[in-house]
Amino acid sequence: MSHLSERPEKPVVGVPVPHESAFQHVTGTALYTDDLVYRTKDVLHAYPVQVMRARGRITALRTEPALAVPGVVRVLTGADVPGVNDAGMKHDEPLFPDEVMFHGHAVAWVLGETLEAARLGAAAVEVELEELPALVTLEEAIAAGSYHGARPVMETGDVEAGFADSAHVFTGEFRFSGQEHFYLETHASLAQIDENGQVFIQSSTQHPSETQEIVAHVLGVPSHEVTVQCLRMGGGFGGKEMQPHGFAAVAALGAKLTGRPVRFRFNRTQDMTMSGKRHGFHATWRIGFDADGRIQALDATLTADGGWSLDLSEPVLARALCHIDNTYWIPNARVAGRIARTNTVSNTAFRGFGGPQGMLVIEDIMGRCAPRLGLDPMELRERNFYRPGQGQTTPYGQPVTQPERISTVWRQVKENAGIADRRREIAAFNAAHPHTKRALALTGIKFGISFNLTAFNQGGALVLIYKDGSVLINHGGTEMGQGLHTKMMQVAATTLGIPLHRVRLAPTRTDKVPNTSATAASSGADLNGGAIKNACEQLRERLLRVAATRLGANASDVRIVEGVARALGSDEELDWDDLVRTAYFQRVQLSAAGFYRTEGLHWDAKSFRGSPFKYFAYGAAATEVEVDGFTGAYRIRRVDIVHDVGDSLSPMIDIGQIEGGFVQGAGWLTLEDLRWDTGTGPHRGRLLTQAASTYKLPSFSEMPEEFNVTLLRNAGEEGAVYGSKAVGEPPLMLAFSVREALRQAAAAFGPDGTVVELASPATPEAVYWAVEAARRGEPGTDGPAAPGPDVHGGVRTGTEALSGA
Repeated sequence: MSHLSERPEKPVVGVPVPHESAFQHVTGTALYTDDLVYRTKDVLHAYPVQVMRARGRITALRTEPALAVPGVVRVLTGADVPGVNDAGMKHDEPLFPDEVMFHGHAVAWVLGETLEAARLGAAAVEVELEELPALVTLEEAIAAGSYHGARPVMETGDVEAGFADSAHVFTGEFRFSGQEHFYLETHASLAQIDENGQVFIQSSTQHPSETQEIVAHVLGVPSHEVTVQCLRMGGGFGGKEMQPHGFAAVAALGAKLTGRPVRFRFNRTQDMTMSGKRHGFHATWRIGFDADGRIQALDATLTADGGWSLDLSEPVLARALCHIDNTYWIPNARVAGRIARTNTVSNTAFRGFGGPQGMLVIEDIMGRCAPRLGLDPMELRERNFYRPGQGQTTPYGQPVTQPERISTVWRQVKENAGIADRRREIAAFNAAHPHTKRALALTGIKFGISFNLTAFNQGGALVLIYKDGSVLINHGGTEMGQGLHTKMMQVAATTLGIPLHRVRLAPTRTDKVPNTSATAASSGADLNGGAIKNACEQLRERLLRVAATRLGANASDVRIVEGVARALGSDEELDWDDLVRTAYFQRVQLSAAGFYRTEGLHWDAKSFRGSPFKYFAYGAAATEVEVDGFTGAYRIRRVDIVHDVGDSLSPMIDIGQIEGGFVQGAGWLTLEDLRWDTGTGPHRGRLLTQAASTYKLPSFSEMPEEFNVTLLRNAGEEGAVYGSKAVGEPPLMLAFSVREALRQAAAAFGPDGTVVELASPATPEAVYWAVEAARRGEPGTDGPAAPGPDVHGGVRTGTEALSGA
């Protein structure tokens, strides 16, 4: 077998090809989960019975009025569950709760002949509630000491000694918002029971194996009685990693009890009000720098808003802590993590999975501290990069591989973007325009690739070669528009040595590839690509032996290139189709199950030490913005990105992922403003931004006017499939450059050295208030920072404090 990262002659990987479903996407022929309803007979529709209070104990649930509604077939309650009444892996998410935990919590489900009948039936169900006090905001939970889950602490070096050696110490506080996934396709499932009692579920899920597991334990049956298939998703972004399971279980339970197919699909408002978001965070921090602006110590506490149940909050928090260093070496660090329990939806995975939150904290610190240190923000960042040959490790103890790439992408962006010349032009523009300011910011990223939980770093595949030479591949990854299936077809074609058109891909199903991990953590191509490559290598080795006999050569001297087998030094050829037929008649097995596990990982969640990541992905982005001083409105004039994807498996797909990730990150940081009713009335806890009309998403007007993306060259990653690197999540954090550019543009309205504390999201309103504060010579909307006490207890003076944003 060849080495994992080696590429054969004329590989199909690395060739720009369109998305495998692009034609179906643009013509409307691509099928999604809910499209299958119209191809299925006698479908019942499930509709939730929601309680519109933030918290309360159910004292009565009367379903009889619903059954009187024409077209209502059944009302599902907790009494109907034959197995475990829980939809969470932590067993803290009752599928049919007896206590309402957030505004809009579903306590029962109505099945109707039509969606309208089910809706009217749900409205007729009578629920009596004993209302209980609710904690709606992260700040309320912190004040009340309301936490759940693990409370990890990551520590390295001697923090207090580091502060004692610091020439400058700053303190601060930072609260930043979550983010709505707003995938185009909302949550959806279709469940059916066959003649053998087998439960078959079509689900829009990033984790079919876990959907299968949850459904099985709700129904009280073994997993082999449940099959889950995912055709494709109209977007996922992490929102369909954990949260589809309970909804699929409702549909499956309904199908089991009625013997009819049951369809579930949220409308947009239901999806936004009943499914989790990116975790908002609160951070308090203290940081020390030496006289040259190099970080000496960091002491921070990060609190994630978990919502009412744990979901994936613990691993999200873990990744946030593991990414607070970003591209910077912090020799002495102590970072504590907490998960606040609030009476809101249970927050969940979102592209970056806590990494963006941890990295945002340190980038905000650098942006706020640079003026206090009298340094240009670019210079401060660059001085603190991880350096090659220094033996530097992350705060959790993992050596930083390829640290030179941090400086490489940084330098290339500077060159590509013409940073030096443009900064002079911006300075001249700002001097001539008192009411409009421009700024150019450059930020970098270092993102660890692999699941923090080592067991999840495995993938499986099943590859079939038919007698006519056509190839069908199955793998455990799911397609949500990110191009994973396209890459997997390219991997299979490359490994077998055949043209891409000879390969077809089957939908992801749990009865073809079992026990798979979620398509998450940017690991889809690594894990499933490794598994497909393994299966195809088994098949290729068998076929090479057959070809060697026909060609009169040793198998080690035979190559299959573009569907033709040849022996080294010979002109004789054997066509792929002929080779496959020959193998069949020789009774050579033409199917193979592949498997891949990421080697070299270890992680101790208790001590918070180890090497949880296979490698790091690097990138840098320069963003120029222009801000209107009268309104805070801004536009992104230009973006330049250099990103490390290793040796790209599919360059067109990767560039699309970089562009899309950047825009989604910019949306989180500048536009997407989640708001809940925090008053004392009956609507307390209600999500106020529950539609596109009130929740602002990036649109064409927010796109960079000039958008340049370059893939880092000669960047092969040893030990990864064909030398590639993950691309799904890392580009999102490149959008830090947008927020930092807005900070610098706001500061340009004030005197030199103005410190700007910028809210997140940095909406035009927030930018306006930052501009006004800069004009007054204040650091932010909370007023000027008060001089801080001597945090060294008299050991060193001259410390400074920064108030929170």
